[in-house]
Amino acid sequence: MRLRPHRTAAHLVTTAGTTAGTAAESPASRAAREPDGTAERDTRIMRPSDESRRAREAHEHEFDAFYAASVGRLIGQLYAMTGDLAEAQDVVQEAFVRAWERRAELDLNGAPEAWVRTVAWRLAVSRWRRVRTALAFDRRQGPPASVPPPEPHHVLLVEALRQIPEAQRRAVVLHHLCDLTVEQVAAEADCPIGTVKAHLSRGRTALARLLADTDLDPRTARPPRTTRLPEVRHG
Repeated sequence: MRLRPHRTAAHLVTTAGTTAGTAAESPASRAAREPDGTAERDTRIMRPSDESRRAREAHEHEFDAFYAASVGRLIGQLYAMTGDLAEAQDVVQEAFVRAWERRAELDLNGAPEAWVRTVAWRLAVSRWRRVRTALAFDRRQGPPASVPPPEPHHVLLVEALRQIPEAQRRAVVLHHLCDLTVEQVAAEADCPIGTVKAHLSRGRTALARLLADTDLDPRTARPPRTTRLPEVRHG
């Protein structure tokens, strides 16, 4: 029976180092061992990511330059078209936002300024139509009815509602002030029934804490009917 030679710690370290070095060798070193070009193919696989990132950054810089060079000119043109400087600034800015969202499709070497100007003009026309519709509705309905000021309890409740998260606030208002069922609240808020129940539970807990020691403290009195949302009635 032959005994295997004793392996020293130095031999184990050398073996481990050789294994680790083989695992962590560079693509160039691997290419020397692999004449079929496997390492070179690995390097080529990594390049498109860097190239696409550089291309994207270059395109964004081009868009920034396009914006800086044309925004003032476009605002002046839309101001002349609409007669309203604030409106021109708003629609041009919105048009540039839409252009930025489509920057991958927008040909900056073509006629991007014309595209932005056309979108801005259409936005202005759309706003005019909405205003015209609103004016026609106002003429049809007559002067707005006078709305009495909210009751003190209603003001107190709204101040407390402002301090809870929006989702909880909406659920509480729809359920307790608008008299919707939990199912109806879920349908209007477009969320699961379980989520609505959680919002209601957390919202009521938060309101109880916020309304403690006030006229609406749930521990001492029921909220009066005046806390219901006021209605506008036309005479």
